[in-house]
Amino acid sequence: MEKWTAEDVKEFFRRMAAAMAENKDTLIRLDAAVGDGDLGLTMSQGFAQAAEKVAAAAETDIGRLIALGGSTLAQAAPSTMGTLLASGLMRGGKALQAKSEVNLDDVAALFAAIVDGIAARGKAKAGDKTVIDSLQPAAEALKAAAELQKPLAIACQAAYAAAVAGLEATKGMVPQHGRAAYYQDKAAGLPDPGATVGMLIVKSLADMCGQQAGR
Repeated sequence: MEKWTAEDVKEFFRRMAAAMAENKDTLIRLDAAVGDGDLGLTMSQGFAQAAEKVAAAAETDIGRLIALGGSTLAQAAPSTMGTLLASGLMRGGKALQAKSEVNLDDVAALFAAIVDGIAARGKAKAGDKTVIDSLQPAAEALKAAAELQKPLAIACQAAYAAAVAGLEATKGMVPQHGRAAYYQDKAAGLPDPGATVGMLIVKSLADMCGQQAGR
């Protein structure tokens, strides 16, 4: 698979919803150490509704479809993380507006826009121990792979490896935003819950691209 269609976007949302559901308890545990512990619930519920809404949409415009997922997430998960990811997805959708097919260059642009949207809304940057710390390395890996004209599946796997490394790096970071900033001692040595969500998003991308490449 070297191009995405609207059906691939629907599959991507389905996989993200499944990943959040499968890792709900892990997200609850990580979030409970530095916050109120509801991250697993909000992400599993929010992405489930976003995936359902996207799946039912008779839409071929990939940008509109991604934005629809983002706006649904905002309504279904009215939390800090839900709002941040919704902002990123809606900006990502705008970047791919009016496209019925997208290639690796577009997927790289999508993730760059997602990171920009989250950063603009949350006023965060790399190193602040947030979701950006897994998503930004993934976006950079996709951009690098696109510049080298790598196959999409290989690019997505590289993005996942970068996201995992970024998540691991958050163990040594000091949180600067949200509730976690008030529990810096408790957060020491732990992976960031938000960055864990970001890693799961990229894993969903890599799994989908890898499976479809093998068809």
